[in-house]
Amino acid sequence: MIKSRFGYTLLLYALLPRILLHPLVRARRQRAYLEHLRERFGYYRLAPAKPVIWLHAVSVGETRAAEPLVRALAREHPDHQILLTHMTPTGRDTGEALFGDEVLRCYLPYDFPAAVRRFLDHFRPRVGILMETEIWFNLIHEAAQRRIPVYLANARLSEKSFARYRRFSDLTSECLNELAAIAAQSAEDARRLTTLGARDVHVTGNLKFDIAPPAEQLELGRAWRRQYGESRPVLLAASMREGEEELLLDALHGLDVASLLLVIVPRHPQRFEEVAALLKRRGIAFQRRSENREIVPDTRIILGDSMGEMFAYYAACDLAFIGGSLLPYGAQNLIEACAVGKPVIIGPSVYNFAEATRLAVEQGAAIQVRDARELAREAARVLRDNALSEKMSQAALAFSRMHQGATERIMALLRF
Repeated sequence: MIKSRFGYTLLLYALLPRILLHPLVRARRQRAYLEHLRERFGYYRLAPAKPVIWLHAVSVGETRAAEPLVRALAREHPDHQILLTHMTPTGRDTGEALFGDEVLRCYLPYDFPAAVRRFLDHFRPRVGILMETEIWFNLIHEAAQRRIPVYLANARLSEKSFARYRRFSDLTSECLNELAAIAAQSAEDARRLTTLGARDVHVTGNLKFDIAPPAEQLELGRAWRRQYGESRPVLLAASMREGEEELLLDALHGLDVASLLLVIVPRHPQRFEEVAALLKRRGIAFQRRSENREIVPDTRIILGDSMGEMFAYYAACDLAFIGGSLLPYGAQNLIEACAVGKPVIIGPSVYNFAEATRLAVEQGAAIQVRDARELAREAARVLRDNALSEKMSQAALAFSRMHQGATERIMALLRF
């Protein structure tokens, strides 16, 4: 069991061969992992011209969640340069799509002491903000030694992660107390973090509620809907993960919803071809979003093979199923669908969004199902019942608006 940062660092060095192989293995499916490799060890060419506010968002979900906070920081600190760090190419691409040249982007280095020192030496951030559950022991310690305040924002800690961190509680407690403060999503997240030894913990809510659906994407979604057919029922399967498409297709086979159009959007772009191959094997008539052509009458499925258009997909559907929840992936973000006023169905695995799911179900915005068969039954019920659909739609809008304000509360915590 690891009891100290020294032991943790020794383990990192023992795993170095595996760490070096990781981008090579991932590049088999996503070649972008071979780009900017030097950055992962703390070597950078970026040269910020202004004092740096550094915000770390691992991948797509964290980057999108950070948007309202990045916008607020840019408004309140125009004399600073915002640096957004990531660990995945899709996170980096999302940052570029959201912010363009407004922010600097790079990879955060692996948590080796020398790499961490190079990162901090190069950018000299005035403040650091780590999104969600990013506890980097050497990085946080080195920043504390340099008196750089580092905050954990939009923090969440599932029961599974809580149990893992408890296995090396001394190291975790020391690290958490080197943070300037923690902004937790919920009271349950705050309780778990406090149990691990954190002291300055505040419940600020979930930043994802503060994300406003872009007007241009809502208009794009309305244009898609006209292509789909205004009267044709549309079920969206959003952010689907490996293995879930087959379960969904099996469950929907023979479903009695006239002229149903299913829109499948895989979570990761490297799976677009995999899902297309599945549909071809099953002999299902489908079209790709990337084809950008009129939807022919015999098309049963649209394959959403595009990135950065999730709000448009929500705007074009009647009902949204949230992927990552049929199998034990912990679910993807249901808040965006609610913000567009769409009824939501979500599966049994929701540990990434446990509190949001509980509240959405309680407030009538979402239905939680146990498996794919129940998903099909509930989807048919909602799509056939206009009154129920409208009631859930209004509840979804009310739910998303009720829980806004995390950005303002987090901004009030920051001191630098």
